[in-house]
Amino acid sequence: MLESSVGGDGLQSIPALLRRNAKSIANAPAYREKELGIWQSWTWSEAEKEVTDLALGFMNLGVGPGDFVAVIGRNRPYLYWAMIAAQMVGAIPVPLYQDAVAEEMTYVLSHCGARFVVAGDQEQVDKVLEIQSELKSFEHMIYLDPRGMRKYDHSRLHAYNDVQEQGRAASDKAKAELDSSISALTYDKICVMLYTSGTTGKPKGVVLSNRNIIETAKASSEFDKLGKDEEVLAYLPMAWVGDFIFSMGQAAWTGFCVNCPESAQTMAMDLREIGPSYYFAPPRVFESQLTTVMIRMEDAGRVKKALFDYFMAHAAKYGSAILDGKDVGIWERIKYSLGEIFIYGPLKNTLGFSNVRVGYTAGEAIGPEIFDFYRSLGINLKQLYGQTEASVFITQQPDGEVQSDTVGVPSPSVEVKIADNGEVYYRSPGTFVEYYKNPESTAETKDPEGWVATGDAGFFEESTGHLRIIDRAKDVGKLADGSMFAPKYVENKLKFYPNILEAVLFGADKDRCVAFINIDLNAVGNWAERNNIAYSSYQELAGHPKVLTAIQVHVEEVNQSVARDKMLSGCQIHRFLVLHKELDADDGELTRTRKVRRKIIGEKFEDLVTALYDGSKSVYTETEVTYEDGGKGKITATLEICDVPVATGSTSMAAE
Repeated sequence: MLESSVGGDGLQSIPALLRRNAKSIANAPAYREKELGIWQSWTWSEAEKEVTDLALGFMNLGVGPGDFVAVIGRNRPYLYWAMIAAQMVGAIPVPLYQDAVAEEMTYVLSHCGARFVVAGDQEQVDKVLEIQSELKSFEHMIYLDPRGMRKYDHSRLHAYNDVQEQGRAASDKAKAELDSSISALTYDKICVMLYTSGTTGKPKGVVLSNRNIIETAKASSEFDKLGKDEEVLAYLPMAWVGDFIFSMGQAAWTGFCVNCPESAQTMAMDLREIGPSYYFAPPRVFESQLTTVMIRMEDAGRVKKALFDYFMAHAAKYGSAILDGKDVGIWERIKYSLGEIFIYGPLKNTLGFSNVRVGYTAGEAIGPEIFDFYRSLGINLKQLYGQTEASVFITQQPDGEVQSDTVGVPSPSVEVKIADNGEVYYRSPGTFVEYYKNPESTAETKDPEGWVATGDAGFFEESTGHLRIIDRAKDVGKLADGSMFAPKYVENKLKFYPNILEAVLFGADKDRCVAFINIDLNAVGNWAERNNIAYSSYQELAGHPKVLTAIQVHVEEVNQSVARDKMLSGCQIHRFLVLHKELDADDGELTRTRKVRRKIIGEKFEDLVTALYDGSKSVYTETEVTYEDGGKGKITATLEICDVPVATGSTSMAAE
């Protein structure tokens, strides 16, 4: 890591760290972007020049202290530069999810009162123009990609390059003013405002200061010994706090290189080409990758499949122990080395994980089976626990102390306590300043002493001192018999199976648990093709008798696993149905970070929940859906409801 103290020498903002890097490691790679199949690269000195020119252009447009600058688009160096440039002039960047629909975008832009918008391409420009009549504060928009923009009214539209050109032509007075603005950035100035995912309602604007971001970036980088030679892939939404910490905070602090893929379609290839040493992904990504691997192995030849099964079974027993440096017999190590040659190494290379030194997953709980799979390959995958209000980091797993069912120990400088009701509280240098324009929620979440209520239920294991998160506190409840109901625990076990994309468990205050299940169209579609089963839609495949039978087998296996946990054995599934549509963020069923909006799903599909509990064998339903073009439609279906045996210990009995 770069040697430099924070505070005393003015390094109290990302622009200040950028300028430091432009001097101390001027020729080291700072940003890469793949465009039209070719990687473009910028050094720290080149990046600093690009950002400065843009900041001067911003000043010429009238961007100033306290203004909110919305940034919308896929991960590109230019958009990261836009956020830093906004900070340079005292403005506050507000990144938005690029797939946000008009309603979501209207709310955020109106709520923060954004005067300026930086849009990645024509699609994002069009979305803002569509709602501009509802945006009272909106004045100017800067677009990055000029394709399709020639015939637009440019009275309020400005090309990114043109704004930079105006910056390059700026007077010495303007440059001196910019220098003064950067010098005035202190720890207490706002660094960024990020909106929560809105799992339970309208998103809240989380105000994070320079102190929050830099102190967190510093502590987390030191924890994992991150340095300027790391390579990271910036592919997660720019509106998500994790991407901001990794691609902005830690990158500026350590000086490592941020790589932006060309598109979602080329992500897998770009990941292999970069071979990141530091990698983060939410559970959904790891689940999807595992599904892809399992699909390919189903199509593999008999010998290859047998080798895969044999060595993966060996890895499951010894891989994690070898990774953690524990005592493992010489013969087992030799077999593992052979597995590395034939299976683990090629598989890691295919996934793009050959060079991963530190990998993290967070956002929501990952299934232990999925987590153990990756660690068994020798990938140093760890879990962290955090949230937007904490600038990500609350707990982390130290090397050699990684467990699949815990989230580690408190991060450096973070205090964690468990309330009497089991809710997790923390305070740290990363604790957010406030919810923007929402003092009531701020006061409800953060007390006068700085303790923040996470909304999650958990406890510290006495034997290890590690924190174990049970579920969202609002989701953890009781069954009618008083036993604990923790839906996420069961849902994650279900999602270990490649055939299952998503699951939603119900059971609070009921006598038993029931579930909605989404099949994974790729995995199940591949199986259907191999078995000559014709289908024309997701709905048709989801309702196929053989698919229902396969899903039932998975649910029964999960019940057997859940039964072995004395605390949560009551969460076994008695009945389930396979939904006729994929849960979708555009339909309000998931957040933009792909988290289940449990309450909304329960209300939207109330007829299905009722049928699961009233003994119905099938249920007819009508559901409104949103198409890609924003139009609305309705789909109908008759869904079969499946009864599932539950287990007591090792003994199975029929469901009541």
